[in-house]
Amino acid sequence: MRSLKKVMALGLASTMVLSLAACGGGSTETTAAATTAAAETTAAAEETKAEAEATDAAEETAAEVAEATGDFDASNVKVGISIYKFDDNFMTLYRTELERYLTEDLGFKAENITIQDGKGDQAEQSNQIDNFITAGVDVLILNLVQASSAPQVTDKCKEAGIPVVYINREPDAEEEERWASEGIQATYVGCDARQSGTFQGEEILETSNGGDINGDGKVSYIMIQGDPENVDAQYRTEFSVKALTDAGVEVEELFIQRGDWDQAKGQQLTQDALTQFGDEIEVVFCNNDAMALGALQAIEAAGRKVNEDIYLVGVDALTECVQNVLDGKMTGTVFNDHIAQAKSAADTAVKYLKGESVDPVNMVDYVKVTTENAQDVLDALK
Repeated sequence: MRSLKKVMALGLASTMVLSLAACGGGSTETTAAATTAAAETTAAAEETKAEAEATDAAEETAAEVAEATGDFDASNVKVGISIYKFDDNFMTLYRTELERYLTEDLGFKAENITIQDGKGDQAEQSNQIDNFITAGVDVLILNLVQASSAPQVTDKCKEAGIPVVYINREPDAEEEERWASEGIQATYVGCDARQSGTFQGEEILETSNGGDINGDGKVSYIMIQGDPENVDAQYRTEFSVKALTDAGVEVEELFIQRGDWDQAKGQQLTQDALTQFGDEIEVVFCNNDAMALGALQAIEAAGRKVNEDIYLVGVDALTECVQNVLDGKMTGTVFNDHIAQAKSAADTAVKYLKGESVDPVNMVDYVKVTTENAQDVLDALK
């Protein structure tokens, strides 16, 4: 709600503008002065309005935080967080926002939040989780190296009486159903990877030729996959192509290899595919933006040009990739909303700590990023 003073200021400014505009019949100098004064007053009114809108936004954010935390005191709560790999571009953004939101908005003390690097090693991460349990943390937020380890990790947490919020890498449906049927304090917060894959396919369909650059009646593509064991990689791989076939488009898979979410591997695999298949390749699907950045390097080194003789799509909406979409160096990407996910993960952890019930799955929508909205997305990321 805007403050009374600001509402009154807006009204007063408007009245002054009307009064000045009504003063006719004077000298030219007087009229000019009145016009200048009116313009200045209008500008002041606009500035006051902008300040009021900013206040409204801040109050709305404060209200959301109050609703999430209530009278909950987070100052002495211990949180254990393990990220599958610190040098992952997307998870760096995610954990930074998660820590910021926990401390700045929810009132957790920084010294009570421990964030550890799983280093892409499930054994390393399992040791970290064991240590968190021994240390008596109050809640765990886990980005698993291997989603298939969720049943074992969940059982450990259940035995210790520690609720666990899984993020980014979704355990399978059977495991999630077990949480609900057995009343286990475990949940998943993330995005539905099927949606991200579908959006990638739609971005290809929305090009001028629907992905069929050479006009041979089919779309020939290569797939640079993440970790095939990861459900996000599985769904993005499947549903990006499914979007094409569901639209009646004939497809041809020329090449599919795992790039483990890594930029250097994405570059090498795309280079290998271009060497092997050359101009036959019309579309490069990448399960994430890091690999898409590597693919772009290989495409440019081969003398190909995105959106002219080849298409390239990724997922995550890394700042560099969104800029590439604006610059025509990528066909599209999909915003994996780390900000909304981090806030949802933290808010869900607070619900557990307050003794509230939590759904086993909590999804946040992806956003398709094309030239039409890339600038808006870029502005939101800055």
